[in-house]
Amino acid sequence: MGEHRVEQQVDEKKSQAFMKALLEDLRALAFMLEDGRVENGVTRIGAEQEMFLVDRYMRPAPVSLEVLEQTNDPRLTTEIARFNLEANLTPLELTGDCFSSLELELRHLIDLARNAAAAHNADVLLSGILPTLQKSDLTLDNLTPVARYHELDRGVIRLRGGPLSIHIKGLDELHLTHDNIMMESCNTSFQVHFQSNAKEFANHYNIAQAITAPVLAVAVNSPLLFGQRLWEETRVALFQHSTDERSRPQLARNQPTRVNFGDCWLRNSIVELFHDQITRFRPIMIIEPNENPFAVLARGETPSLSALRLHNGTVWRWNRACYGVTDGVPHLRIENRALPSGPTILDEIANAAFFTGLMAALPQVYGDITKRMAFDDAKLNFFRAARHGLDAQLKWIDGESHSAPALILDHLLPLARQGLLAAQVAVEDVDKYLGVIEERAKSRQTGAAWIMKSLAAMETSTSKDTRHRRLTSMMLATEKNGEPVHRWSIEEAEPDEWEDGYRTIGQFMSTDLFTVKPDDLIDLAASVMDWRHIRHVPVEDEEGHLVGLVTHRGLLRILNIGNRGKSNDSPTTVREVMVENPVTVSPSTSSLEAIQIMRDNRVGCLPVVENNQLVGIVTSYDFLAASARLFQQHLAVPGNEQKSRARAKGA
Repeated sequence: MGEHRVEQQVDEKKSQAFMKALLEDLRALAFMLEDGRVENGVTRIGAEQEMFLVDRYMRPAPVSLEVLEQTNDPRLTTEIARFNLEANLTPLELTGDCFSSLELELRHLIDLARNAAAAHNADVLLSGILPTLQKSDLTLDNLTPVARYHELDRGVIRLRGGPLSIHIKGLDELHLTHDNIMMESCNTSFQVHFQSNAKEFANHYNIAQAITAPVLAVAVNSPLLFGQRLWEETRVALFQHSTDERSRPQLARNQPTRVNFGDCWLRNSIVELFHDQITRFRPIMIIEPNENPFAVLARGETPSLSALRLHNGTVWRWNRACYGVTDGVPHLRIENRALPSGPTILDEIANAAFFTGLMAALPQVYGDITKRMAFDDAKLNFFRAARHGLDAQLKWIDGESHSAPALILDHLLPLARQGLLAAQVAVEDVDKYLGVIEERAKSRQTGAAWIMKSLAAMETSTSKDTRHRRLTSMMLATEKNGEPVHRWSIEEAEPDEWEDGYRTIGQFMSTDLFTVKPDDLIDLAASVMDWRHIRHVPVEDEEGHLVGLVTHRGLLRILNIGNRGKSNDSPTTVREVMVENPVTVSPSTSSLEAIQIMRDNRVGCLPVVENNQLVGIVTSYDFLAASARLFQQHLAVPGNEQKSRARAKGA
């Protein structure tokens, strides 16, 4: 949970004061570690749960502030978007029934949020990426009105010097630019915290780096973004792009991103990580410095190190080193940020138990992991797991290569069990949560695998938007049942009603477009129409701006008139035939409004434009096809076919 009270009027003097405080905080931390003032001998676990708020159509519901006002629970807080929430769970000692207690508290908080959301016609969904998200949702209108988020947006875009660029390749390909950091709101995670101590921190941190890949491989849950099938855990690629503030010179020098895995093992101390972060990354936001930390220490009290913690909160390592204070006692912990939200609370706690069990066992079993595993293998494993999930091939200790399921089932699950039992975690908890991981690995059905199989099973004649909304509805219903994802069945979803599936143009417009340029030959446009069996071809300029529309009627007119006055050296171009400045709509235009626009303007096609870019097209045929599906659904209802026949006979 980040610091919300940040400076909004920043000048050079304030920036220098913050940097001075940041360096002083780091010196104080080094002194505290050397002097033995940081808690030792206690292992605790904790978690942060991020979640989506969705409306009845499974679309983002920007009602987080209303939900928080109604719940009035300090454990629930804002996230970057008004359709996100975050829950902060109470830290617990790693022993006894800590995991079932964590699950119980999380269920209580989700129920609180869900009940409050219901009053605003919304619900809570746990998903790494919401399948129904659209680029039009990611405007600053949906940015949570908190100073931290506004400064984060301004800081990233200022340092970047222009819009963010996102390019992700998977089964499909996504390539776009965006002028704010709202892309970050597409990601929700279940962040697991593990408290370490000063002497063991470096080895614990390195263990966390090594095990993140296999734990992520069995937990992937985010294969879709804006309708494109990308990585099994697309969050990993998206989060790196969505906060990438590097300028052109920094990109040319291969400067690391603020979201990163790291480039080497940690050798000695947590202080090394903070040295690296201050050296590489300029502060994005600042706060007014607190009292000098050495003055606080001189009184026998514990400094908050607020400047250090704020800066650390704007560098998003997949395993983040954290300093915190609980009841006046300082501690160190590792925050694993790689695991996605969902698919169920049970799945999430199982992931946490698997991660924690390995953290507890591997220092004793492997010793110094840096002597048995190359860092580059740990890093490559991480990206392989994010891309391929349980299909990943991972290189483990001593150079041994394993498939992800074999590594998990044959090697890591027994070690995780050993670690949890050695910590005296209740046997019932160990069996329950590690049993979920075992069955998921055996069945090879992760959240991502279920999403992809379910999507493939759906009727492809419906629009992509409709399929994704059906998918999200199935996810929410099955999540509420509480069954872990490896038991979820693959079923074709029920068809939608008109008001659900065809409310806006963006829900069923065609995005597989065939376009021409103004100076192309008209023969090319005619050939495209013939080959693709279409009656309208949009005309774009070099920047992708819509400048015209070639219609089948326009081609017929040219054929009737002929090319009088034309020589063979001056063939007809698209520019001469196209309809300039055609009537357009946006993805958010309602279907009924679009029908009225088509009637009023006597056109059979509406190009769909967003941010001056052509993004789709809708034709009268699309409305006819939608009406036919609606009629078929009507006849499928028992008794409706007989009623329709009776009406026809009466007519």
